[in-house]
Amino acid sequence: MNYGIQKCIWTALGDITANLIQATLVIFVLGSFFSDNPSFLSILKWIGVIYLLYLAYDVYKTAPKNINSDVISSKSFFSFFKDGFLVAGTSPKAWLFFPLIFPQFIDFNSNYVVQFFILITTYIVLDFLSLIGYALLAQKLITWIKTNPKTINTISASVLVLIALIIIISQQY
Repeated sequence: MNYGIQKCIWTALGDITANLIQATLVIFVLGSFFSDNPSFLSILKWIGVIYLLYLAYDVYKTAPKNINSDVISSKSFFSFFKDGFLVAGTSPKAWLFFPLIFPQFIDFNSNYVVQFFILITTYIVLDFLSLIGYALLAQKLITWIKTNPKTINTISASVLVLIALIIIISQQY
């Protein structure tokens, strides 16, 4: 919201680059372990659910941040890329997401390289478009967000709880 769409694109590119590396490691390094040990995925699922519920609580209780749309940034495009890469690459959410979700869509007994390529390409395109969509929406809603910052926290926390519930109900290993 503070830096505009063009710089957000570089942050989004950093994010999806980190996600590509994470997904590749999960599928090609950890994938066979998960397929041989489905009970580990079940344990990981519950750790992920507990973490999502913790994040929901944390987001809900966090004081809204002061948003200043008049900030002019002197940061370089690489700096935005690096920020996106580091946030996504060091996020435990992403490291939990890929082993919980991706193995459900990959048959490790057939050509999983092609399956992975299709899955990761789809994920990267959708992730990039959603990040840019968030930036466009934030740009349009910045006045409303400034006057209702706690509402954003409540909506974000509710979405995290909903995702945790969907994981509980839908993922059986």
